[in-house]
Amino acid sequence: MNESQLRILFVFTDLILPLVLGYYLHQRKIISDRLCNRLISFNIVWICTLLSLLSFWVLPLKADLIWLPAFSFIFAAIPGIISVLTFARRHKEPLDRGAYIISSLLANIGTLGGLCAFILYGETGFAYAQLVVTFQNLILMLGCFPLAQYYHALHTASVARTRLHIDIKSLFLSWNQLSVLGMLAGMMLQAAAVPRPEFLGTLFNSLIHISAWTALLPVGYLVDFQRAGQYYRRILDLIPLRFIILPAASYLIIKQLFTDQVLLGSLMIFASAPTAINAVLTARIYKLNVDLTIAAFLLTTAIFLLLIYPCLFFYVQLGHPW
Repeated sequence: MNESQLRILFVFTDLILPLVLGYYLHQRKIISDRLCNRLISFNIVWICTLLSLLSFWVLPLKADLIWLPAFSFIFAAIPGIISVLTFARRHKEPLDRGAYIISSLLANIGTLGGLCAFILYGETGFAYAQLVVTFQNLILMLGCFPLAQYYHALHTASVARTRLHIDIKSLFLSWNQLSVLGMLAGMMLQAAAVPRPEFLGTLFNSLIHISAWTALLPVGYLVDFQRAGQYYRRILDLIPLRFIILPAASYLIIKQLFTDQVLLGSLMIFASAPTAINAVLTARIYKLNVDLTIAAFLLTTAIFLLLIYPCLFFYVQLGHPW
């Protein structure tokens, strides 16, 4: 089996299998909610921190690649701002509104986007994905987590009919933000030209698979198709937001910065990526409407795999320029 076939196999072993197993364990009541929460915390606090440290340690700090990490913010800011100003206002309950905004902010670029870019463009496309998501954990830790905590506090205040109280310190200083320190430590080691030991590269490859399982198994555990089905109509506006508005706006920016067709095509895949798994995990951690985020994850992922990516694939295969 060659390398490309092996990576395609990872779609099953690292994406589909943990989701199915998590769903099965929940249906059979083999694991508890408490264990599910511990898996989520273990992934966010420890695995993400180690991955951040090890990846930033060997990330080349080159000027010509400076724009790629910036797209982590661009791909989040465009749908996030539009969502806050328009579609999210339809969700009156704070737990629903927070879950909707988180679903619009986070895109599945690192895993699904990277794999799809690899299928079309080989290792170059996959490498671009890793560069684009360089600061996605920063957005998650310092943007989405405080935002989710804010909407949970807003819900608590409305239920208790008290004034909204926000602890600014707890918004930005918690164990959930530990991976930010991992990023900074990795960048310092890279800047100091400290070589990363070879065995840590092997550890990194293993942690990638462990991260996929500790992130996706809890998502599968949380999936309730009947309850999520109640929210599909309420999140339909995510479809034009994520698959039309964001790709169109991103294309206008990308065309001004790059001419390389592989880079352009890879970025368009990332701009069209569906809602991320971390949206579900964030909703679970901060007790937002988990079912709404699951509905967003399932619906947008299905549309991407069945419609959006095949269109992008055949557009490239037919030799059309970007």
